[in-house]
Amino acid sequence: MSEEKLELDSDNAVYRTLLESTKAIPWKIDWVTMKFAYIGPQIEPLLGWKQDSWLTVEDWATRMHPEDRDYVVNFCVAQSKAGVDHEADYRALTKSDGYVWIRDVVHVVRNEQGEVDSLIGFMFDISERKKSEEKLIILQKELEALSFKDSLTGVANRRKFESALDTEWASARRNGQPLSLIVVDVDFFKQYNDYYGHIRGDECLKQIAQALGLSVTRSRDIVARFGGEEFVLVLPETDANAALHVAERCKRKLENLQIPHEASTIGRFVSASMGVGTIKPSAEMEAKDFVEAVDKLLYKAKQNGRNRIECSNL
Repeated sequence: MSEEKLELDSDNAVYRTLLESTKAIPWKIDWVTMKFAYIGPQIEPLLGWKQDSWLTVEDWATRMHPEDRDYVVNFCVAQSKAGVDHEADYRALTKSDGYVWIRDVVHVVRNEQGEVDSLIGFMFDISERKKSEEKLIILQKELEALSFKDSLTGVANRRKFESALDTEWASARRNGQPLSLIVVDVDFFKQYNDYYGHIRGDECLKQIAQALGLSVTRSRDIVARFGGEEFVLVLPETDANAALHVAERCKRKLENLQIPHEASTIGRFVSASMGVGTIKPSAEMEAKDFVEAVDKLLYKAKQNGRNRIECSNL
């Protein structure tokens, strides 16, 4: 054996030792036959499949989570045909029916004619990274939910109300559908706080918010605390009659609470005044003008004796 051949064999042995001592799993696929020319022995401890069981790309595809398979296979084939190096994340199935998150980093090798000759790459176990990403996503969703929730009552806060109103306003204008809004103000709440104290006042607001929440039934309906003792209900695709029915339901539920209010001048229990407005938005209208108009209806209800509903088609 020539000295040059011995040196080449020695180099190859060194390269293979280096490749097989890393956690990354090296592999090579012949493009014409679509067969594995090589895959590192690290594959067996990771997935349970023996090294010599990886024969063709079919073995790679079928050992992939069904939900990931079509997209990843089609993506990798398209990129490889185009001669573009690429990466793909997917869940590789283990022999014990579990799965491991894998990142495949693929390099496309071309021959002298510029045609695809083979694919070489590394598989990386990214399961821990994926777990961290999933925890972060859950945390972000929790923080987002908290940022849209009133900390005292648990219903949506003003920020959520404004966001929902903008969305529903645009939808109603686009589809020519009615949009209704109910503004609720607890009667003589300042006197309630002065008489019973702020702790009882907070409990009162919590009960009212819960009652209002039980008055709506559709997923798009929003109950929000507008500020202080004022609440708002956004009712998409709701005409004036239906909105009035919701307001009357709110009024009944609040009456059923029978929260004592010795400082009220209109009754023995906590009550609320409501303004109810319905509109089909046009291009010239703005949502803030709608809110102001419904707020005027609430003011009218308070002027006319409180514990009542004033409604209008706007």
